[in-house]
Amino acid sequence: MAITRGAKKAHRSSLRKREFNLRRKNKVASTLKSFKKAPTQESFRQVQKALDKAVKAKTLKRNTAARKKSRLSKLIKKL
Repeated sequence: MAITRGAKKAHRSSLRKREFNLRRKNKVASTLKSFKKAPTQESFRQVQKALDKAVKAKTLKRNTAARKKSRLSKLIKKL
């Protein structure tokens, strides 16, 4: 458990950030799931948007998002 005042504040901050990060990751996961059910150009745009927002907020790493987008675009081209 946090003892000092600064450590307590950092813990509160990390809990808030965790909540936002989980929400953002869940948004990415749900859009990916809907894309895989029915891969369309519009759902691909939604996935790209969610991934880009997660990268902007530093929830996901840039290359991870790029890799996912690349694989999904390859899947769209195959259809």
